[in-house]
Amino acid sequence: MFDKICLILVIIGAINWGSIGLFQFDLVAAVFGGQAALFSRIIYTLVALAGIWCISLLFRKDTNDDNVAALDQNM
Repeated sequence: MFDKICLILVIIGAINWGSIGLFQFDLVAAVFGGQAALFSRIIYTLVALAGIWCISLLFRKDTNDDNVAALDQNM
């Protein structure tokens, strides 16, 4: 569950960066009262921490991969 929450936050960050890059529009700042607003800074910080956490997803062994490999060996 925690991984999914982090992934959602990373997606929010990606959408925000995309809107900045394409339209020069900071969606988080617009919704939460500017870049310096406390709630905006909390969102930015949570997105950053979620991104750091998602790095661990690259190095985890997925149990589904083991199941697929076992099925392939049986065929």
